[in-house]
Amino acid sequence: MPSYDYRCPTCGPFEARASMADYAQPGCCPTCRSTSPRVLLSAPLVANMDGNRRRAFATNERSADSPKRSSHGPGCSCCSGSRKKPSSTLYRPDGSKSFPTKRPWMISH
Repeated sequence: MPSYDYRCPTCGPFEARASMADYAQPGCCPTCRSTSPRVLLSAPLVANMDGNRRRAFATNERSADSPKRSSHGPGCSCCSGSRKKPSSTLYRPDGSKSFPTKRPWMISH
């Protein structure tokens, strides 16, 4: 719940937490219990942040309820790194190697 600023006619300004649905409702003064209107005494914190910090807050806000998911699926070699890319090298029984898809004109050693 966000914090809102209120001004009591007898006690002065105070801060109280309220739900976003009740942002326009008057608040109850914690000292004298009188109904106090909401006022804007300070700028929201977001307006004073630099761009990197704002992006970090936005990322944390998005990841609070659902993690980022990859579109590639489980076992993708570019994301998870757990599966190795199959080798195109052909190993012969005599120990020689061949690269059939790379350079067919080259002779292997």
